[in-house]
Amino acid sequence: MLTILGGRQRSFCDGVTRRGFLRIGSLGLGAAGMGGFCLADVLRAEANAGHPATNKSVVMIYLPGGPTQHETFDPKPNAPAEIRGSFRPTSTCVPGIQYCETLPKLAQIADKFSVVRTLVGFKNRHESFQCYTGRPGGGGQDNEPAGGWPTLGSVVSRVLGPNAAGEIPYVDAAPKMSYAPYNNRGIHLTGKPSWPGFTGWPHIPFTLEGEVKSDLVLNGIDLYRLGDRKSLLESFSRMQRQVVAGGYDAFQQQAFGMLTQSRLAEAIDLSKEPAKVRQRYGESQSTFPGFGGAPQSPQHLLLTRRLLEAGVRCVTVAFGAWDWHANREGSIEYLSRKYLPLFDHTIATFLQDLDERGMLDDVTVVIWGEFGRTPRINAKGGRDHWPGTQSVLLAGGGVQGGRVVGATDRIGGVPDSRPVHVQEVFSTLYHNLGIDTRNVKIPDLNGRPWFLVDQNRRPIRELL
Repeated sequence: MLTILGGRQRSFCDGVTRRGFLRIGSLGLGAAGMGGFCLADVLRAEANAGHPATNKSVVMIYLPGGPTQHETFDPKPNAPAEIRGSFRPTSTCVPGIQYCETLPKLAQIADKFSVVRTLVGFKNRHESFQCYTGRPGGGGQDNEPAGGWPTLGSVVSRVLGPNAAGEIPYVDAAPKMSYAPYNNRGIHLTGKPSWPGFTGWPHIPFTLEGEVKSDLVLNGIDLYRLGDRKSLLESFSRMQRQVVAGGYDAFQQQAFGMLTQSRLAEAIDLSKEPAKVRQRYGESQSTFPGFGGAPQSPQHLLLTRRLLEAGVRCVTVAFGAWDWHANREGSIEYLSRKYLPLFDHTIATFLQDLDERGMLDDVTVVIWGEFGRTPRINAKGGRDHWPGTQSVLLAGGGVQGGRVVGATDRIGGVPDSRPVHVQEVFSTLYHNLGIDTRNVKIPDLNGRPWFLVDQNRRPIRELL
């Protein structure tokens, strides 16, 4: 996480305040002499990369813990009670397609998105890394390349760079979660972290967490605080000059401008959004702390839309806590009744908002967790981990709405037809962004070039 704060507080010997000191993290902003990268370095790298022009973007809404497919997009009304659960299916606005009755609002706009019911390729691991990279990592058996697999956003940043307005290409808007592997930091259950991946520090996400958000919103700050920011950047510049002589150049000035006057700072100030729009998204609901996941925060999805409008190419965000074994808080029936209505409302509102603003043609949305849940309800009334299949929502950016890809068997446990591999989802996301996965390669830290997806994986043809 990056924190740049002002204020009249006790200083270090170089004049930088204790709170104003930089915490290396999400943006990779540091001193060149300390082995890191500064924001100006990122801007220089992007300017020299020859990125293609595109206005396409992508949103990944991560559901930490692994959501249930039976109580959402793949009900099994004809299965035994211990399989089908407590809820009935409901018809959608698309003839022949049914979801669970827990999702009435999404059912009404089913023509705006499509669902893959037969996703395969994830392992039984509570790690966001699988969703953000499309691959396992951390263990020797995972055969990660030198430097580790990069996330989707890191690849987008590396290949496409910032948009024409020069905004940061990759932002993680997720709330910080207490269970470390849920956070977008390359952390695994076992083994070493895969962070930052072989695209390197310039391409990790700018993370809106903690005090970063409040510090970037500049309404009402006094001149002292603004001056303190400039002093801080000048302090980093002095450290850089220990290695490379020179003062502020155009890229350093641009970096300072991004921290003080950018559209990013405007975007994360939700007070600038009309009250009726904030109210339309709704209020946050906390999730049980023992899950270690995120709150259900509709305002984070509103923030996501604003970041897209500001020109961010890739936004990742986490929503809720879905590890519903029934060993915490209650049965899957109780948890579904408590949490699925707000999920239904928030996702429907977000997709409708994008559509009404004419953004859905250019923004691809993917919503998923790290695996599905068991077909059979356990003795406590919950569902356990199940990597055999899960349901995934895809919308926008060229994805055709109103479709269901694949069918699971009669109990919703494994694909009965058309299994869709996670790498096909990534291939679809890159395709929608205008990235040619058959030709684009990125070298790892040993110089070995890697394709972005396995070469036998193509975009999901049924959706395009």
